[in-house]
Amino acid sequence: MRRVSPHCSGLSLSLSLPADPGPHSLRYFYTAVSEPGPGLPQFTVVGYLDDQLFFHFDSEGKGAQPRAPWIQAEGPEYWDRQTWIAKGWQEAFNGNVRIAMEHYNQSGVRGLHTFQYMYGCQLRADGSTGGFRQYGYDGRDFLSYDTRTPTWVAPSKEAEITKGKMDADRRLSQQQRDYLERKCVEWLQKYLGYGKETLQRRERPAMRVTGRDAPGGPTTLCCRAHGFYPRDIALSWLRKGESREQETWRGGVLPNGDGTYHAWATVELDPRERGLYRCHVERESLAQPLVAVWGEAGGCGRWMKWGGVTGRLPGPGCDRGASLDTSLGWGVTMEPAWIPAWPGCNRGASLDPSLAGV
Repeated sequence: MRRVSPHCSGLSLSLSLPADPGPHSLRYFYTAVSEPGPGLPQFTVVGYLDDQLFFHFDSEGKGAQPRAPWIQAEGPEYWDRQTWIAKGWQEAFNGNVRIAMEHYNQSGVRGLHTFQYMYGCQLRADGSTGGFRQYGYDGRDFLSYDTRTPTWVAPSKEAEITKGKMDADRRLSQQQRDYLERKCVEWLQKYLGYGKETLQRRERPAMRVTGRDAPGGPTTLCCRAHGFYPRDIALSWLRKGESREQETWRGGVLPNGDGTYHAWATVELDPRERGLYRCHVERESLAQPLVAVWGEAGGCGRWMKWGGVTGRLPGPGCDRGASLDTSLGWGVTMEPAWIPAWPGCNRGASLDPSLAGV
């Protein structure tokens, strides 16, 4: 397996921690394919700061390109250097695909094969840091770097030869560790400084709880959080203060077009017990959890509790009814009054377990 140099490994920085210590992450992904085609370059590199794409290079383009406004703080020399480095990676990774195919006895066999590499570092909320490196082949783990040992871990026999070669190179191992523990974190801090207005902002979630009755069957309650940033959030359903985790379907935390996130969670219950259920929302940026409390079906008054303060809000069909889709049924709202409908909440799709991770 050919060696791949770390991103920006020839540079050294000395920076202080950002005002917001985390959690934040800097990650790079490399992908090489055996059979490129339209819309599928032979080699691609992308970089993410937290969940925001900021760096892109592919073998069909003109060079490394910025993908976030804040990274344009770096001048032409930065992008020229990144293009030069990425082109070097391109040659190495094209060879890595062929070597991996030999390990798996796939040489000469037509078909699409991928070789991938992910590495980066993270800055945790307590100020501690951590790094990671991992190789993959055809969607399966190939090698991963254990920073504690430090050694490479091979989950399959096909990767044992590569593991032995990389572990035997002590100089390479020290370079890998130094990059993850020091240089990567320094670049993470620098990029956070560039994008702090976007990446270190705090947007609290707008909440909406809706319900749907199945004729002669159970009621489905859906709790939706919308427009929050960063992406950390925990939605749960409680019955008389006790978690109903085993009965809850979740939709994951997904991005909105404006850079914020949304999430939802549903639960099935006996219609006679809907007043016993509470949607409980926790985030690191909230001093206290948000609790949405159900009122009576068909009534206009809805109760919700935010940070210990309870208020009465209008529901669908009341004074804010014009801005709401009345087909969503009864529920509670908070600003903004209208939250987009998502699959799984108001059309029954949340009852399909295959959609739990959508």
